[in-house]
Amino acid sequence: MPKSLKPRAGARPKGTPAKRADLSREVEEDIRRTARPQLQREVESRLARAIDRLERDDPRGALPEAEKAKAMAPRSASAREVLGMAYYGVGRWQEAITELKAYKRISGRPDQNHLIADSLRGLGRPMEAVPLADEMLRDRRVPAEAKAEAVIVASSALADAGRFAEALALLARAKTREEVAQDYTLRLWYVRGDVLARAGRLDEAAAEFRKVMRHDPSAFDAAERLAALG
Repeated sequence: MPKSLKPRAGARPKGTPAKRADLSREVEEDIRRTARPQLQREVESRLARAIDRLERDDPRGALPEAEKAKAMAPRSASAREVLGMAYYGVGRWQEAITELKAYKRISGRPDQNHLIADSLRGLGRPMEAVPLADEMLRDRRVPAEAKAEAVIVASSALADAGRFAEALALLARAKTREEVAQDYTLRLWYVRGDVLARAGRLDEAAAEFRKVMRHDPSAFDAAERLAALG
């Protein structure tokens, strides 16, 4: 969830009326530009509730709120983004792509390309993820984790097509530091190990799985993969 879209934490007592959404200035300005004045308060409240449900890993609960926010402000980048994320969360891939592409077109930002890429994978079109990952890697505004997720989808697609050198070159563009391991860096290292193993570069693959295990011995099936490599 983009930081700018997160509502301030704090539960509302049950039975009290919905208060004005406490969203970022950027989102408030977006809603003021795109929603009718008499609808702005409701759009903000529905958008905040949708975001809260996404944060709670409840995309199904977020969906009706996000759909209503979009219906009231269809030109709002924020509403289209949150709705796309809700569709993605419930596995409605084509609708997720439609909304996230609309968000990208309105905002000019490629920072949800990783969700578009994974939705394309869900539709059986994984090779279309490659240019999306490349676009993200070239944009300094995109967070490292989002870049990593797009690279994982795209490099896996290349590896599935037997294009191992291209997959490894793409993975190398997602910069990591061996002494610092976030969840997404562990995934990058694991995928690199998998691609190397599939390419027959077994010693290098083992080194990647060991790197994962140094930071988290129970991550994925890295231990089993390493044992299988001998």
